[in-house]
Amino acid sequence: MERLGEPFGFAGDPVEGRRARRTVRELAAKVVARDELLDDVELMAAEAIANAVLHGSGAITVAVETDGRRLRVEVSDEGPVRDDLHGRRRIDHGRGLTVIDALADEWGLDQTPRRTRLWFEISQEDDVSQGDVVSQRDDPLEPPPRRTDSFPLR
Repeated sequence: MERLGEPFGFAGDPVEGRRARRTVRELAAKVVARDELLDDVELMAAEAIANAVLHGSGAITVAVETDGRRLRVEVSDEGPVRDDLHGRRRIDHGRGLTVIDALADEWGLDQTPRRTRLWFEISQEDDVSQGDVVSQRDDPLEPPPRRTDSFPLR
């Protein structure tokens, strides 16, 4: 895969995390045309970065790559936090991977005591083919054609 820009790093600061999320969107916009897909990429990046800030340790590194068909975002840190500094469980956590699972074509989490890497991929081909379908229709308000390859319900 070809890198879109250089991988960039930051400390586990929430303000820096917001900047990182916006940088991922800007880099992805070089190869992804649809705003809806860019929104999904930004949301998944935000969740992956938040996981690194909340559950990781050390510097966080973000890389964005493409092979012309797929876009890949990787977020890594220096491994899981050793101790919970606050000793509290928060019930508002735990949805980040569910969001990534719902939106990504593929994703993975690789974890060792010294490194955590969360990555996700989306297909850019869907982005191109969706644009082609819309541009080929005479009336953009007309609903898309029905699929004919589905099986009837019984």
